[in-house]
Amino acid sequence: MATLLLRLQGPMQSWGTTSRFDERDTQLEPSKSGVLGLICAALGRDRAEQVADLAALRMGVRVDREGVPMRDYQTATGVVNAAGKVDAERTVVSPRFFLADAVFLVGLEGDAHLLASIHVALARPVWPLALGRKSFVPSLPIHLPDAVREETLEEALRRWPCLLSGALPESPRRVLLEHASEGSVRLDQPIAPFAERRFGPRFVKSEQFFTGAAHVPDPTAA
Repeated sequence: MATLLLRLQGPMQSWGTTSRFDERDTQLEPSKSGVLGLICAALGRDRAEQVADLAALRMGVRVDREGVPMRDYQTATGVVNAAGKVDAERTVVSPRFFLADAVFLVGLEGDAHLLASIHVALARPVWPLALGRKSFVPSLPIHLPDAVREETLEEALRRWPCLLSGALPESPRRVLLEHASEGSVRLDQPIAPFAERRFGPRFVKSEQFFTGAAHVPDPTAA
């Protein structure tokens, strides 16, 4: 079993799972649907293509720095009303929630060959990569050197040094691990191509891991 590690760090991130109509939410950690969508962009997979192989990967998230929940607004005119007609006089205000200054170490556990191909694609993505929304770009590369590990998901998230410079040694970090049958339910498991926007439930358990000194890879490294 192998695990691939990714760094998700940027001034703004948004990982919505329950958004409806004009309001856009965000979870406090990356969603599986959002991470796999990012990987599809790196691989150059169209939204109409199957993602069953990616959805089969087991995901975990280590929170190296909690994000600050914040909200902004967008407006749109000429929206479709309840009758299905465009109302040129109507302006809609859309609240958009996001996380500020969050840092996450994400692990994906599964087939080593698939993870190796994803690792290569993250270094040279086909399409631009974003942290939940197209305008939310990473401040450091998502690709981490030597990040395909011959370890379980738990081992990889525990052993990889903290992504923050100046972090205290052996600091506790909040970790969320995908589980087969226990934990809280997240409705972010892709069950069809992304174009169909169909997602099922998965279980996520929360734990705490202790990490070592900060790991600061060269941000220009491929």
